[in-house]
Amino acid sequence: MSIMNPARPGEAYDRFVLERAEASVDDQRRWQEGDDPLPALYLSHGAPPVFDDAHWIDQLFDWSQSLPKPKAILVISAHWESAPLGLSSPEAGTPLVYDFGGFAQRYYSMQYATPDASDLARRVAAMMPDREPIHEHANRGLDHGAWVPLKVMYPFADIPVLQLSMPTHDPERLFELGRRLQPLRHEGVLIVGSGFMTHGLRYATREMFWQNEIPGWSRDFDLWVADALQRGDVETLADFGRAPGMPYAHPTVEHFTPLFIALGAASDPEAAPTTVIDDFQFGFAKRSLQFA
Repeated sequence: MSIMNPARPGEAYDRFVLERAEASVDDQRRWQEGDDPLPALYLSHGAPPVFDDAHWIDQLFDWSQSLPKPKAILVISAHWESAPLGLSSPEAGTPLVYDFGGFAQRYYSMQYATPDASDLARRVAAMMPDREPIHEHANRGLDHGAWVPLKVMYPFADIPVLQLSMPTHDPERLFELGRRLQPLRHEGVLIVGSGFMTHGLRYATREMFWQNEIPGWSRDFDLWVADALQRGDVETLADFGRAPGMPYAHPTVEHFTPLFIALGAASDPEAAPTTVIDDFQFGFAKRSLQFA
């Protein structure tokens, strides 16, 4: 058996909740007014196999525990490309979006019923200029780019979560969107750009999924990004179509471009971020970053 074909789907997650999460529920300090702003994150979010990967679960949970507990979370996910800008339903317990296929039934019954996020929705809408209309959806819930990693990072669903659509893949426009959202970090809101550092599913092989074989295009693109970030070279990052490993690393670019929202929300986009996760799963780079 493997995390692609577990004997008991979600068993690693269930064990984590019992053995780690419940024991830590009262340990995390909450963000308070006067604290430093929360960071902006770019994370490689994975899909249901995360719930069967004890190592990945530990990585995500350790990351969340290293931060003050947010007052709210705003997620921009690769899986909601929509213009004009859209906001997910802020109502408590809005049903999730199960936007994946071919997995065990267990994952389609998972829940992540977060509290009402209306205050955050009003705040985000007010930050958008007149030229950037925003549509507030009555029924759209969180997609797996939001709820899968958050169900591990904050497993008790006790933080308001709102999702904002990605209206474009233009790095300059996404950077500007992140810049507009930056003040939220000073209000205890965790801003999360959720994608996957390499996402060449079209070119995946059996060896990648069953032996975690890392193809050259995945490693090359990942190292190119790491180097550009270390040098603070946002201009080079924006020219990602010419990066080594392309177009194999991203046949479509929606899993990479959330990075520019996180960069825009950073206090200093040219400062090197903290790399929190830098390994591979299924041959894809999981590189995940924290921007101060």
